Amino acid sequence: MERKWRVAVVGATGMVGQRFVTLLADHPWFEIGVLAASARSAGKTYEEAVAGRWAFDWPIPQGVRAMTVVDASDVSAVTGSVDFVFCAVDMEKSAIRALEDAYAKTETPVVSNNSAHRGTPDVPMIVPELNPEHAEVIEYQRRRLGTRTGFVTVKPNCSIQSYVPALTALLDLRPTRVVVSTYQAISGAGKTFKRWPEMIDNVIPYIGGEEEKSEQEPLKIWGRVEGGVIVPAKAPVISAHCVRVAVADGHLATCWASFEQPASKEEIVARWRGFEGLPQRLKLPSAPHPFLQYFEENDRPQTRLDRDFEHGMGVSLGRLRGDTLFDWRFVGLSHNTLRGAAGGAVLIAELLCAQGYIPRK
Repeated sequence: MERKWRVAVVGATGMVGQRFVTLLADHPWFEIGVLAASARSAGKTYEEAVAGRWAFDWPIPQGVRAMTVVDASDVSAVTGSVDFVFCAVDMEKSAIRALEDAYAKTETPVVSNNSAHRGTPDVPMIVPELNPEHAEVIEYQRRRLGTRTGFVTVKPNCSIQSYVPALTALLDLRPTRVVVSTYQAISGAGKTFKRWPEMIDNVIPYIGGEEEKSEQEPLKIWGRVEGGVIVPAKAPVISAHCVRVAVADGHLATCWASFEQPASKEEIVARWRGFEGLPQRLKLPSAPHPFLQYFEENDRPQTRLDRDFEHGMGVSLGRLRGDTLFDWRFVGLSHNTLRGAAGGAVLIAELLCAQGYIPRK
C-alpha cells in the first residue's frame, strides 16, 4: 500500500484550522506533517498555541499536541516535507494570494479555504459534486505559475453551500432569478459564544462581503472552462441578504427561484433526492451518501437537528412550495465549518488526489 499523502495545515490555530486538524487526525488517505500559523504561535507546541482557544468539546488529537508550530511565512518550512497544503489563514487578501502562490511555486499544491483567489480566473473554485470538471483549468494555471505540479484551488464561500447544490440539481430547468437570505452561525466568523458573548440573544443584519460572494460565486461554479480560464455563467441573476444569528454552527438559507422550464414539486424533490456527483461515484472517504436530503415536515430542516447530516457533509432541504412572485421557494441548511469549510476542502483534496492532480513528492 502506498504511503499516505503528507499535508500541511496553514492557519492551524484558527477555528477552520482546528477543524482541519480534527478531520485529518484519522483520515485514511492523509496525515498531518506540518502545522503552521502566525509568527506569534511559531515555536510553540500545538497544544500551547491553542491553549484557551480550542473551539471544541473533544480534546486536541493526541498525535498533534506536541507538534511544533512553524511560521506560515517560512515557505520552505511549510512545504519542504509535505505533498500539499491546506490553507486557512487570517490575512489581507493580497498577502494571502502571494503566500499561496509562493507555496505553489515550490511544486506544492494548495487547497485553500480562503477567499483571496476565488476571483482569479484560472484558479478553480470547486464543490466536488457540482463542478469537478473545473479542475481542467489547473493545467493553464501551472503554465502561468511556471510549475509542473504546483497550483492553487479554492473552496467557495460557506454560506452558498446551503442552496447552490439544490439549484445545481435544477440547472436544466434554466433558473432565471434567485433571491436568497442566509442566516449564518457565529463559527463562520471564527467565534464561539464564550469568545463572542454579545451574540447571545442577538442578530446582526450585516456580514462584510458575504452578499457579494453569495451573488457572484455561484456563477463561477456554474461557468465553463474556455481559453484557459473559467468564464462565469450569466444566469441566474442572484440577490442576497446575509445576517449573523445566535447559532453555534450551521448556515440556513431561505431561497426563492424562477425557472424557464416548469416542473412539479414531485419532480423537483425527486431530482434532489437522486442527485449525486463524482465524489459519490468514486466513493471518496468524505463524500456524503446521500448528498441531498429533503424533509416533508414543515418544521425541518432545523439547525440543531440537521446540521450534522452525513457527518456535516450533506445538505438538508425542506419547505418547497409555490410562491406569489417567484415559481418556487425552499429552505436549505449546511454545516458551515464542515461542508462549508474544512470538510469541503478535504473533499476537494480527495478528488484531486484520486484524479492525479496531487502527486506524492
